[in-house]
Amino acid sequence: MQLNKNILAVILGGGVGKRLYPLTKQRAKPAVPIAGKYRLIDVPISNCINSGIQRIAVLTQFNSVSLHRHITQTYTFDDFHEGWVQILAAEQTLHSTDWYQGTADAVRKQMVEIRSAQTDYTLILAGDHLYRMDYEDVFRYHLEKEADITVAVQPVAAQEASRFGLLKRNDKGEITAFVEKPQDPKILKKFISRDDPQRPFLGSMGIYLFNTHILEEVLENSDYDDFGSQIIPNSLEHYRVYGFDFDDYWVDIGTIRSFYDTNLSLAQPNPPFNFHDPDRPIYTRSRNLPGTIIDGAKLRNVLVAEGGVIHNAEINNSSIGLRSLIRNNVSITNSIIMGNDYYESEQDNPSAPIPLGIGNDCHIESAIIDKNVRIGNNVVIKKFPKGFHDDQNNWVVEDGIVIVPKNTILHSGTVIAPS
Repeated sequence: MQLNKNILAVILGGGVGKRLYPLTKQRAKPAVPIAGKYRLIDVPISNCINSGIQRIAVLTQFNSVSLHRHITQTYTFDDFHEGWVQILAAEQTLHSTDWYQGTADAVRKQMVEIRSAQTDYTLILAGDHLYRMDYEDVFRYHLEKEADITVAVQPVAAQEASRFGLLKRNDKGEITAFVEKPQDPKILKKFISRDDPQRPFLGSMGIYLFNTHILEEVLENSDYDDFGSQIIPNSLEHYRVYGFDFDDYWVDIGTIRSFYDTNLSLAQPNPPFNFHDPDRPIYTRSRNLPGTIIDGAKLRNVLVAEGGVIHNAEINNSSIGLRSLIRNNVSITNSIIMGNDYYESEQDNPSAPIPLGIGNDCHIESAIIDKNVRIGNNVVIKKFPKGFHDDQNNWVVEDGIVIVPKNTILHSGTVIAPS
């Protein structure tokens, strides 16, 4: 049974993305850049391609222009290939004038397109997680158990338990109880299901494999909007729901803190997630950019994407994105510089008050500088205490991390620091 003909992967584009604001001010969550040159959507799509799943639908709704552009420019299969990556945008129809109300409602509103794929199985994925998984393993487990629904699960630490959908299984692997993000300590205690004191819980990864006719039945016979809090718990009594074990690197890029920490971890000599895997690569758009020029800079634990120019700077524990322009006597520490979408000369934009990139004599620490930001000379960005929040016209502090939004101008002499 070929996965490319029997499984449709449906990747959820996510909601407004408030917890990733202002990175989601002008883009959908799955379009947020990661690791210098990729976007979050590249991870589930690459996992699908590497697993032999070649029919992929991406459900989008909010700020979806850049996501649509990236997908159409990146994932175009040739005429002799049976696979495709299709965008299913939220739309008003004669049957519904509402936008997506949740994960399950998004899939319900696209059931016509899902049926038209004529696959026996539907794999539901999130568009904002970083992990590497062979979905064929999930599929084989699903067949072996003769399951109606399979949920990918992983061990969860006690301090993280309230952020997950928690479950319990019997000795056959069938899920017998499920609760979404419990806060009550008494409920948490009931869901301890592992002997490991460090990771005593089992949590849902938000990855669901359905028999397509079961998915259709569940959605048509209910008005539930969400998979985690409604569909899965209410399916336990009526369907065979199993939990597939996954105990490898997986992170939900759902907050500024998780986005920041994850990107910095990727700049370490032995990162927890390997983008260099030759057998199961993460794909992204081919840009044909030149290599980055490093002119007298000192770099330590830095991930550098192509197409940039780094002059006499000192950079530590940071990620430097595509087409980044970093000028002389610049210090960057524990920061994410996303780079630029284009090159620009003085002739291209003679009225620009400040050129693209980072000017001379700047000091930047504990910051996220989004794309196409213009930073003048002698700009200082200092570290804020963890947990601190502030929202100004040209910058935001979220959990102590300074974020300079896309296309922002910081004039020379700007100081962003704790008072």
